[in-house]
Amino acid sequence: MNTQKKKVWLFAGIALVLVAVMAAAWFTLGPKGTAGQKNISVTVVYADASTDKFDISTDAEFLRGALEEQNFIAGDENEYGLFVKTVNGVTADDANQEWWSFSKDGESLMTGVDSTPIADGDAFEITLMIGW
Repeated sequence: MNTQKKKVWLFAGIALVLVAVMAAAWFTLGPKGTAGQKNISVTVVYADASTDKFDISTDAEFLRGALEEQNFIAGDENEYGLFVKTVNGVTADDANQEWWSFSKDGESLMTGVDSTPIADGDAFEITLMIGW
């Protein structure tokens, strides 16, 4: 085997090991849901700044499960999970550069609804944003 092929195989092997280590770290250290019954609140802020607040009782471990139990969200599946397009019957309009922003206790979530764990007493906000 020539030197160039050896380098390619070495690089591929190292890349495979790195991917495996990163996946193991995510499953070990990534967000974990809390089992059992919990109560959360969800405030929806619409484009006109009006709001609706909902109190949800759930045994779901992640935000998506709690919101889907209430038929509260809908969207499109992609490689990252659910891309939320509709909240409480209001669909974000791509033509107007609208999108839904999720936050918890006033801070933007760094995870999607699929991987956002929930705990008893959590307060979430879902805001219809305009502009990319």
